[in-house]
Parts: sequence; C-alpha cells; structure tokens
Amino acid sequence: MRKTIKDQLGRTLVLPSWPFRIISLVPSETELLVDLGLEESVVGITKFCVHPNPMKTTKKIVGGTKNISFEKIAELKPNIILCNKEENTKEIVNRLEKEYEVHVSDVKKMEDVFHLIQQYNILFNCNQKALQISSKIKSELHIFKEFIENKPQINVLYFIWKDPWMLAGKDTFINTLLALNGFNNVCNQRTRYPVVTTEQLQNTSATLLLLSSEPYPFTEKHISEIKNLKVSSEIILVDGEYFSWYGSRLQAAFTYFKKLRLKNKIYST
Repeated sequence: MRKTIKDQLGRTLVLPSWPFRIISLVPSETELLVDLGLEESVVGITKFCVHPNPMKTTKKIVGGTKNISFEKIAELKPNIILCNKEENTKEIVNRLEKEYEVHVSDVKKMEDVFHLIQQYNILFNCNQKALQISSKIKSELHIFKEFIENKPQINVLYFIWKDPWMLAGKDTFINTLLALNGFNNVCNQRTRYPVVTTEQLQNTSATLLLLSSEPYPFTEKHISEIKNLKVSSEIILVDGEYFSWYGSRLQAAFTYFKKLRLKNKIYST
C-alpha cells in the first residue's frame, strides 16, 4: 500500500515514487526545491520562477501561476504538482487533481513555513537539507527578534499593486513578516488584498508606506506619484521577495530586514 500525506489544506495525496517528476507552480517553492537538492527532479515551472536564475532556461515553462498550459503539463508526465492556495486558482487545482497528485500549501505564519519544509522532506526524502534550511531560518529569526526587541512600533501600509492601489491585508504571510519587523499594519479591511482610495491614503494613520518590488515593480517614480497625491507619510521601496517568499529565501530575509531598519532614519531608533 502506498503511503499518503495530507497537505496544508488537509487534502490527502499519495507520496510520489522515485524518480520524482515535479512541476512547481509557485516561485518561492521552486527556489526551495532547488535548495533542498531537488533541481534535477523539477521538470516544469512557471514564468515567474526567477530563482535560481538559470531555471527558466533549463526547465519547461508551463505558464504563469494563474494561467497554465494543461497540454504542456501532460507532456512532462509529472508524478506530483506543487501549488499554493493563494498563488494558484481553485479551478487549476481542481482540474489538475483529476489526473495528478497535487500538493497545496497554505502559508500565513512562520509555523506554516516549517511545516511545509517538513512536508517536502516527507514527500521527497531530503531530510538533511530540510533540517539545515529550517535550522538556519530559526537561527536568523532568533537573532533578529533580539535585534528588534524594544524598537518602536511603526504604523505602515504595504503596497503590492497600482491602478488601483492595493495593499497587503492582515490575513497574509506579508503581515506576519511586517509584525516581526515591528510594523503595525494599519490596513484593517477584511479583504486580504484590499484596494485603497486616494482619500484613504491622505487620511491614513500610517507614518510609513512600503512599496514592494513585487508583484508590481514599484520604483522611485511611484514614490513621487504618491507624494503628489498630498500624502504626508514617509515612503520607501522594499524587496517584496523577502516579505512574501516563504521558502528558503527566509534564510537571508532577516539580515535584509535588519539592514532596512538601520538604513532608513524614519524608524532606525
């Protein structure tokens, strides 16, 4: 009898057999797979799987995260496909699971990160590297918590899109990392990624606005654009991968967060 496992949505799937033929539809999970030593087992990725850099030239691109080619996936004959509740649509998962084993992640808290890495360990037999990555993240997190202790809380808004302006809400992994940084996310709307109006920006209690590098590639010109709306908050650009990628990239995230706080005088005390 083949072994089974429950994914982070509680769905049961059969563990893949060797050789693994993995398709990853989640950029941060693609990077995690490579760091777990599974690059040779990855046969398909999305066009947004930019780390590590050579992957897009060596692996078959099956589409984006929300628009994929089922024909290209069938050609690759995967024995497991990795998805994420937020990154991929329910329709994609429902169609794929009719033909393949599909693992769906759901990461909102740091505990979910370690649970996911352990699930990949069970799925793909990579205990040593899984332990190394988890231990590194935990160590960096501990060091950062000591650094951030007693630092002032800063009211913030975290921007992920424009036209319309969109924010990261509180029921997100981004919000978890904001909180670890001593940032109080003042976006209190129930939607995970709400739209914010010009009037709301002008009257926000946030003293600091964070413009992410992804999914929308904010640049300096967007800082000027928001300031022209007569918004009084300070505005800075941040690396969105460190605030939203929940895999092995977290090993370097807390060093980035420390440098970010030290670099910007608005919240360096």
